[in-house]
Amino acid sequence: QVQLVESGGGSVQPGGSLRLSCTASGGTFGIYAVAWYRQAPGKQREFVGSVFANNNTRYADSLKGRFTISRDESKNTVDLQLNSLKVEDTAVYFCGCERCWDFRDYWGQGTQVTVSL
Repeated sequence: QVQLVESGGGSVQPGGSLRLSCTASGGTFGIYAVAWYRQAPGKQREFVGSVFANNNTRYADSLKGRFTISRDESKNTVDLQLNSLKVEDTAVYFCGCERCWDFRDYWGQGTQVTVSL
């Protein structure tokens, strides 16, 4: 059974940075695209960005330039670098892999990012 696990969340002040990591236990990301989403309290889950097997990336327009997704095949991780964080970036961040192993969708449990003074 493949499981996705996020790590790296925490609390930072506005303008700070965090690096989140998504690992897959029981499987390799290999050919699959991996996405990051976030969900703030009282709001719907929001697409952050994704990285494809060829390392091409796609981002939500509102987040371009501040967030960067990268994948490391040797570590089997997909990272999300968060820079110039704002209070409104506070959310639980999830990684997901849709139609991946056995054509199923996989999601991690999420990691909390809190941006406050």
